[in-house]
Amino acid sequence: MNSSNVPQRITAAFTEHFGAPPPLVVRAPGRVNLIGEHTDYNDGFVLPMAIDRAAWIALRPRADQQVIIHSLDLAQTAVFDLCHLTHDNQKWAEYIKGVAWALQTAGHKLCGWEGVVTGDVPIGAGLSSSAALEMATARAFAAVARLPWDAPTMAQLGQRAENEWVGVNCGIMDQMISAAGKEGHALLIDCRALATELVPLPRDTVVVVLDTATRRGLVDSAYNERRRQCEVAAEYFGVRALRDVDVVQFEACAEGLDPVTRRRARHVVGENDRTRAAAIAMARGDAVRLGELINESHNSLRDDFEVTNTELNVMVECARRAPGCYGARMTGAGFGGCAVALVALPAVEEFVSQVKSVYVKTTRRDSQIYVCRATNGAEIVTPQHESGY
Repeated sequence: MNSSNVPQRITAAFTEHFGAPPPLVVRAPGRVNLIGEHTDYNDGFVLPMAIDRAAWIALRPRADQQVIIHSLDLAQTAVFDLCHLTHDNQKWAEYIKGVAWALQTAGHKLCGWEGVVTGDVPIGAGLSSSAALEMATARAFAAVARLPWDAPTMAQLGQRAENEWVGVNCGIMDQMISAAGKEGHALLIDCRALATELVPLPRDTVVVVLDTATRRGLVDSAYNERRRQCEVAAEYFGVRALRDVDVVQFEACAEGLDPVTRRRARHVVGENDRTRAAAIAMARGDAVRLGELINESHNSLRDDFEVTNTELNVMVECARRAPGCYGARMTGAGFGGCAVALVALPAVEEFVSQVKSVYVKTTRRDSQIYVCRATNGAEIVTPQHESGY
């Protein structure tokens, strides 16, 4: 799907489905994390970028408490009452209901609405399609109910929806970047304080997302097991979270941990250092140093945190050997999904061609490759004077 065509497509679909043009269209982006993996739920630092692939909702308010939402991508319609929220078998709708539940639990009075939803964030690829849907939903509810939009607060409520309603034990990063991203920048996020710092990409570089065509769901034991191991390590060091352990302290005291937990903690402690160093490199426009840190991150995720798979490792090696590549790493929770590469702009076409060719020959899997632009976070895209919101 061409992202530039989504607003026209969803507007036309709403008009066909409900008999009139939508007064309101909202979008919220997916994200690619440049560096800082498995640090968010350790109160650490992450450096994601909102990408030009998003979840979109076209909608209009209702006079009652019903929400009627039609998925263009799945050709399914979900209907629920804000006064009686319950789980059902339409998994995609649970993200929407979960956001409604989290907003109401926080004391917000919501209004019903009806709309259509679509998206072009690849599902299961580690680009946060779920957070995009959550933040688009939050933007829709906030607009209809005239709620103030505070990105960190809405991100926290989206995280709560995913943790407690959907049942995925995610950190705050995905929702935060989807809510607060800014065009042309990555965002350094302190996941404890929710403080953010805009960081520009080095000049004449682009971010390329490399889909391995392998998928993994998050609601399983591997992710939660690593989270528990990080909590055990934090308890061992006597701190609230591993973000409170620096490299010197780790090296001095880590021998008392069992070997597996020690490796997990070593990744998180080192990754926090790498992420802050990456922000400094970006502020200086130092693409070479940023690429080195990205490479180190993947090596640590592969060897210490052990969340890569064969296809991710092959994709990263293909990228590192291709023209113009400063660095490449897996991105997302791991065990499938996508890698990300920092590439010199003049070489991007040759880079994409070579990586795609070599990866297919090596794995017999046909990859999708996306050259990404940094975009704004969740926003109303209907002109203000037209929508009245």
